[in-house]
Amino acid sequence: MSMDRLNAALAADVEQLRTEGRLKPAERVINGYLPPAGARGPRWLVEGRDQEFIRMNSNSFLSLGHIPELMKAADEAAAKFGVGPGAVRFIDGTFTPHTDLEARIAGFLGKPAGKIFNSAYTASLGLALSIQNDKTYWVGDALNHNCIIRAMRVAGVPRANKAIYRHNDIDHLKECLAAIPEGIERVIVIFDGIFSMRGEVAPLAQINEAVAPYREKFKDGLITVVDDSHGVGAFGDTGRGTIEFTGAPADVIMGTFGKAFGVNGGYIAASNELVEAVRQKADTYIYTNPLSVADCAAADKAVELVDSEWGVKRLRYLHERIAQFREGLDELGLESISGPHPVVPLMVRDGDKTRRMVRDFESRGVLVVGLAWPIVPEGDDTIRFQVNASHSEEDIAEVLRVLSEIV
Repeated sequence: MSMDRLNAALAADVEQLRTEGRLKPAERVINGYLPPAGARGPRWLVEGRDQEFIRMNSNSFLSLGHIPELMKAADEAAAKFGVGPGAVRFIDGTFTPHTDLEARIAGFLGKPAGKIFNSAYTASLGLALSIQNDKTYWVGDALNHNCIIRAMRVAGVPRANKAIYRHNDIDHLKECLAAIPEGIERVIVIFDGIFSMRGEVAPLAQINEAVAPYREKFKDGLITVVDDSHGVGAFGDTGRGTIEFTGAPADVIMGTFGKAFGVNGGYIAASNELVEAVRQKADTYIYTNPLSVADCAAADKAVELVDSEWGVKRLRYLHERIAQFREGLDELGLESISGPHPVVPLMVRDGDKTRRMVRDFESRGVLVVGLAWPIVPEGDDTIRFQVNASHSEEDIAEVLRVLSEIV
């Protein structure tokens, strides 16, 4: 058969992943949802398992996915415009919900303009493709998300035109800036706002201080770009993410509607000129159909809700549950990385123990994420908990009880 030899080669590639400890397990299939009842939060059903689960592995930090207002907005948009756009944005695939959402997220983040994408990943690729040229230099954090690393590669950034500074190390960032070679006309300093594996915050004020002497040095200037996919919506008193929490601005904000906002899609919020360059040059925007109008309408409603007194109360409740969980870890004498973000890492520091604890959690009705070598460095083996606003006080207490039994 024509595929036989390729199939054999690909099977060997997958087997090599198994040998290296990098093979991903079979995906669990969620096939049911039980709404909150009494003192407990929602429960999830998994195909092939006769059990109800608490999800401590969801990025839906504000738990907006089942809010009636979002579902109503999605239904009404689909009823009016249909379930799919039928074309790319440039060929009459732009509908009112697309432009409404772009205006909404830009206004929420205090930027003149916004542009939406099918995901934050494609937003990152689109940004890099739009602003990279042969005289651009990139400076990034060592723990940046894969979407940033891949964006530089897809945009064709040569090794000589980029530098990586040690994670959150401002002194090393300054060294990288001082070493930018002659002939560079444009500098992009890019970093995660919240580092998703550890829940750590980028020191944005210190980054701004470090880059300040270089902003006028280059012909096209120096800009800061923050991927705040884990920050916007879930972090800061009003959900405006890292810029609000640190009290420091960023020139460009990338993010997602698929985490705290509970829907789907990504965005860039920045100047009118940068957003227009993205619209004109980003392959990941130009050559693909956009988000469905249902996604856009639901995301628009999500941002509207977060930007309200209801949203502030929801964030306050989320932060109370985060504090409850972190206090419980402290009472158990367990190691974590401090911080107020809903991503709470438990530092296990042993790969076999991490894998065993993940299995034990699942057997007791709690879904968590285990991160062991080679996904993380040896000795940094971690269980990543993600606290959501749908978790009740009793849910958090139950997870801590299970943890006390299996640690």
